[in-house]
Amino acid sequence: MEISGIISAVVIGIVIGVLGRLVVPGRQRIGILWTIAVGIVAALIGSALAAAFGVADTKGVDWVEWLIQIALAAVGVVALDRAKARH
Repeated sequence: MEISGIISAVVIGIVIGVLGRLVVPGRQRIGILWTIAVGIVAALIGSALAAAFGVADTKGVDWVEWLIQIALAAVGVVALDRAKARH
């Protein structure tokens, strides 16, 4: 992966993480770095899932891919929040 691809993944991960966090109601007890990490992981896994389902490359905006990524980020935010609440 080239440096531009890594930078793109980080930027998209930040956006996906923030959107995933906004989807979850209430206050989350995770920091911004965890939100970014969850977003990056969700973006990568979401892209792979979208490619597997054949919806990754469409004409225009890839809305289905974005929805998958945001849903995965929301699940990740909730999972981390619950894990922090237990400790």
